[in-house]
Amino acid sequence: MAAPQDRTRNFCIIAHIDHGKSTLADRLLEYTGTLTGKAMQEQVLDSMDLERERGITIKSHPIRMDHKAPDGSAYVLNLIDTPGHVDFHYEVSRSLAACEGALLVVDAVQGVQAQTINNMYLAIEHDLTIIPVINKIDLPAARTDYVAEQFIDLIGCDPDEILMVSAKTGEGIDALLAAVVARVPHPKGDPEAPLKALIFDSVFDAYVGAVAYVRIFDGTLRKGEPIRMFGNDRRYSADELGWFRLARVAQKQLIAGEVGYIATGAKDVRYVRVGDTVTSGERPCPEPLPGYTLAKPMVFSGMYPIDNDQYDDLLDALQKLQMNDASLTWEKETSAALGFGFRCGFLGLLHMEIVQERLEREYGLSLIATLPNVEYEVLLKGGQVILCENPALLPDAREIAEIREPIVRAAVITPKDYVGPVIQISLERRGVQTRMEYLDTERVNIEFDLPLNELVVDYYDKLKSVTKGYASLDYEYRLHRADDLVRLDIMINGDPVDALTCIVHKDNSYSWGLKLCQKLKELIPRQMFAVAIQAAVGTRVLARTTVKPYRKNVTAKCYGGDISRKRKLLEKQKEGKKRMKQVGAVEIPQEAFLAVLKVER
Repeated sequence: MAAPQDRTRNFCIIAHIDHGKSTLADRLLEYTGTLTGKAMQEQVLDSMDLERERGITIKSHPIRMDHKAPDGSAYVLNLIDTPGHVDFHYEVSRSLAACEGALLVVDAVQGVQAQTINNMYLAIEHDLTIIPVINKIDLPAARTDYVAEQFIDLIGCDPDEILMVSAKTGEGIDALLAAVVARVPHPKGDPEAPLKALIFDSVFDAYVGAVAYVRIFDGTLRKGEPIRMFGNDRRYSADELGWFRLARVAQKQLIAGEVGYIATGAKDVRYVRVGDTVTSGERPCPEPLPGYTLAKPMVFSGMYPIDNDQYDDLLDALQKLQMNDASLTWEKETSAALGFGFRCGFLGLLHMEIVQERLEREYGLSLIATLPNVEYEVLLKGGQVILCENPALLPDAREIAEIREPIVRAAVITPKDYVGPVIQISLERRGVQTRMEYLDTERVNIEFDLPLNELVVDYYDKLKSVTKGYASLDYEYRLHRADDLVRLDIMINGDPVDALTCIVHKDNSYSWGLKLCQKLKELIPRQMFAVAIQAAVGTRVLARTTVKPYRKNVTAKCYGGDISRKRKLLEKQKEGKKRMKQVGAVEIPQEAFLAVLKVER
């Protein structure tokens, strides 16, 4: 039985990573009696092993809770759990668009972090009612007064509006549920209007096809009715629909204000895109809900199986993963050094790590991932603009008018003691400082415009290192901007190794090439002939190192006598080495392809 709209509350929990969002969701499920006994476990909404191990939410999980208020009134609370990491920014924004309220959770020890501020602005953009929550108040190091002051400065709330809870012990959860009922507005859709529903997530089910997670804004959808997607004009029928408990619970209809699912029968989640609007196939609404865009990959990397026999297994695994993750893109590519593989596009570095780990764990694959790079806009002298996500495919320098690289606005929140090192590592990576403000007496928010290709390699590791782990980072794409960029080729005995090709700034090309050559010299094993390692931009060699050959002491048998005999033997050996070099192939070890990541800047 559907609840009336004035007894329905749709809300989400937004927080920085590891601030207790999933644990708080557990307590809400427990206190509302949604899950009890054996069904209850820690991080119950985080269904992947990877989510539990890393303590992050990768895939959002909605759930419907029945709550009885102290006055006896029954309410339906729809919790839409959201991913916490910056890589999943678009999914978070669509989840927020499906709600009327948000619990903004902050750790009582760590205080406000970069993603807390970013998520708060997202919630304000979507005109949500924000309920400030300080979590982990049971910890001995909790600084509730200090964090409360941060909240007051950040969102201008009254001190008595801030809720103190411990998701671990359950303290303050009753007050939190009362605040959700009292403060979050109820939905105001018209059940008689044409159907208008927002897809805030989608998954693939082997039995019923792509399943859309929807929030119904207007209208009523009944089982078996024809539906249409606004984004691609594809038509399906609502084969099954219903609500979420921990599993899907089938219903006969969904009405305005409700959160639920629609089993569309689509063979791929790419046809059921996050952010798209679902309407009726017979009586469509005049225009879609705002904010729909295609999730655009920002980071690209080549994925190659170590064993070539696993190529078909990798293809099969990528196809299966893409069924559940429409933001993952891939296409086939071939590398002279690594053989057959795939060029994959990811939302960010964490997304790339997760996909690689899932491929290795769930599908038993052994992979080499090449240096992550970004998508460049290349303006040719003829006026044509092409997109290039693989540095090895960059056109000849004589044809290029300019190369534009993606620029992101990076926000770093750091204790004031580390402001100098943070600015230094950002400027070294061609960052431009745009803003700096003190959030309180201890912590500073610094914003930089930073090239994304500088950020994806090792910026975050360096940031954590120079701030002893205290800094937090958030970033969003701004624009593509032209700069003096060149393609740096690494050549082994005169043959370019495409997997080690990268695009760098002209000013950094010499130092980057020299360090890379030195690193490779340590990793490439000695041969019977000399191995020349060169870094080149176009036809100009910038740096060179040589792996010395193994040599037999051919003059050992000579004792005394004429020097010309020794010289003759050495010349003969030299000729032999030259012939070996012409026919000998250098076997490049796997570690060499990861050397680019380990080069100290």
